[in-house]
Amino acid sequence: MNYELKKDYDIVILADGTFPSHPLPLSILKEAQFLVCCDNAGRKLIEDFARIPDAIVGDGDTISAEFKQKYSNIYHQIAEQEYNDLTKATRFAVETLGKTNPHIAYIGATGKREDHTIGNISLISYYKRTFGIIPEMITDYGIFSAHSGEVHIPTFPHQQISIFNLSCKSLSSQGLKWDAYACQELWQDTLNEALGDSITINGDGEYLIFRTYEVK
Repeated sequence: MNYELKKDYDIVILADGTFPSHPLPLSILKEAQFLVCCDNAGRKLIEDFARIPDAIVGDGDTISAEFKQKYSNIYHQIAEQEYNDLTKATRFAVETLGKTNPHIAYIGATGKREDHTIGNISLISYYKRTFGIIPEMITDYGIFSAHSGEVHIPTFPHQQISIFNLSCKSLSSQGLKWDAYACQELWQDTLNEALGDSITINGDGEYLIFRTYEVK
């Protein structure tokens, strides 16, 4: 294992995708200071792992009335359907914690249905812009992070890096095997590689970065 992930997140949000198996997201979940679950993920966490989160948030469509009553002190039902449960959980966590620019880890947000996976990954850029958070989506293979402007990121040689341009007209890089650019297709800046112990990305809009835990 070559990548030591940040663990002292202000908030950890557990979604109802594939439950993690890699030790890094599992350790983040275990050490969470403030854990918020999307509704069905919260039910599974309690019933399958005997872990009580700080809050469970969702529209309630997959939760029984008995469960809601039993855990009414931590269950927060938000019935509106304009936003999904991940967004509701994020908004609730940010408003409850009341901290400026909280660092949030998303776990269990990928896997299962591919449309949910793509939607959830794209949402972290929206969350950064809308809620003023620092979001990172932790999977069993690596970490997605949302950025705009210039960013400096620690890496290691041969770490696999993918960049997904969302709105940049200009985008450049230092420290990658192939120079990044403001591509028009999502796949065009993927499967790159870090040359050393850091990379610098500079874009005039929003973009996502994915970093693997291990070398190729």
